[in-house]
Amino acid sequence: MTSTEPEQTLSTDVLVIGGGPAGTWAAIKAAQAGADVVLADKGYTGASGATASVGTGIWYVDDVPELREAAMASREALGGFLADRDWMARVLDETHARMDELARVQRYPFPVDAQGRQLRGDLQGPEYMRRQRTRVQRLGVRILDHTPALELLTDADGVVSGARALDRTTGETVRIEAAAVVLAAGGCAFQSKTLGCDVNTGDGALLAVEAGARLSGMEFSNAYAIAPKGTSLTKTAYYSWATFYRADGSVLEGAASKGGRSVIARTLLTEPVYARFDRAGPDEQRAMRKGQPNTFLVFDRLGIDPFTDLFEVTLLAEGTVRGTGGVRIADHDCSTDVPGLYAAGDTATRELICGGFTGGGSHNAAWAVSSGSWAGRGAAVFANRRGRPGSRLRSVGTAGLRPTGSVNVGHGEVVAAVQREVLPYDRNYLRHADRLEPALRSLHGTWSAVREGLGASGEELFRAREAAAMVAHGRWMYHAALQRTESRGMHKRADRPTQDPAQHHRLLTGGLDQVWSRPETPSRSLDTIGGRAA
Repeated sequence: MTSTEPEQTLSTDVLVIGGGPAGTWAAIKAAQAGADVVLADKGYTGASGATASVGTGIWYVDDVPELREAAMASREALGGFLADRDWMARVLDETHARMDELARVQRYPFPVDAQGRQLRGDLQGPEYMRRQRTRVQRLGVRILDHTPALELLTDADGVVSGARALDRTTGETVRIEAAAVVLAAGGCAFQSKTLGCDVNTGDGALLAVEAGARLSGMEFSNAYAIAPKGTSLTKTAYYSWATFYRADGSVLEGAASKGGRSVIARTLLTEPVYARFDRAGPDEQRAMRKGQPNTFLVFDRLGIDPFTDLFEVTLLAEGTVRGTGGVRIADHDCSTDVPGLYAAGDTATRELICGGFTGGGSHNAAWAVSSGSWAGRGAAVFANRRGRPGSRLRSVGTAGLRPTGSVNVGHGEVVAAVQREVLPYDRNYLRHADRLEPALRSLHGTWSAVREGLGASGEELFRAREAAAMVAHGRWMYHAALQRTESRGMHKRADRPTQDPAQHHRLLTGGLDQVWSRPETPSRSLDTIGGRAA
């Protein structure tokens, strides 16, 4: 960026980047801790993002030892035994407390059972996020809607000290100086058109790595969701009641929402696949319509009764939205490897509670609530201890902001180049080194072109940064996938189909022009609550 025009400057204790569940809980807890808080959202806080448009399950388990034990044990093998029981227990405790707070303070209208007991395992996204916004405002948080962060600011010691953002309503940049920053900008779905996720382009991870942070679990970023073809409706819970069919009406053997999605992917390479919720009885059908009415709104508009009619399906990539990869968490307060920087929600890795496999809602929703709360509190404590930063701050943004050569690349062509490599099933989902290696080489070439020639101004500026973040995500993801020479969690390699006991470790990834991946050694692992990495 070469503009020399003066920009608006704000000063605060804690800056929260992102206005979804994780971001709003971070803002709430930071404000409750006495911090002055600014929340900057790419969209409109309370109405944009993956949660605001849908219903979501949440990993809410009553405080009964047997139930907690079963809940934790149920996902360990699925995630490749990379999760941490202490972190699981912390999330269950924090989620329980925050859902109680949501009911008491935000007065969220949880449904009740026949005995009048609230059922807190599901949330209606639009209502949930509307109440979150109201709570944030009442606590005095300054919300900057339609103001995507462009880059982080650091002081002379490398401590994160705010960000520069773009006010999309004016086209002008805003400098937000802060004593601590929480990244809660979501994961990366590569603009695959999955519902509510086009704003999730991996911006937070790029901002973090540019400031010196590391990532973890990026190989577990190949989540795909089932959707009726031609729609963005990726609510997959009800496909547990579905049977899948070929075009001739015969059952597609082995296909299933859980444990059989790869069969669907392989079949889609050569022929269409159809589904029908024909395993749901009358009572279940009524409960399904009541539980997720927006799911059936789409079918009703298409003139489809999914309980009786066959409908064609596809798979949409959801990357680190339903995957587990993200910014590495270095301590119990969700601080990162960089002082002054915290990460929450889908921006952060979810390996601590999910290992190498998660999905939509449930664990991710509970992690957003919990990590957002911890990050907000942690950032407030750090800000209080540090005080406001000085004025001599450095901008650390790179690709899409400061091209090394003349501007000759557009963000649209960059996004298209990335999507060609990360969306196809036979590259990303049905993984094999023979396909991963050329895809990674192509993405490296795209990154080089971006570093040299991608630049913009005004409204196009944040679009350029979105494109750069998607390229970076694809490279981190495939590099880690090639380094993990086994199948574990959602990372399945056709050329390495078995789990290797020697690779029972988390994998760190980072770098911009030169990407690297290496095992997380015991000295760098967060093995105990409060254990600070070296």
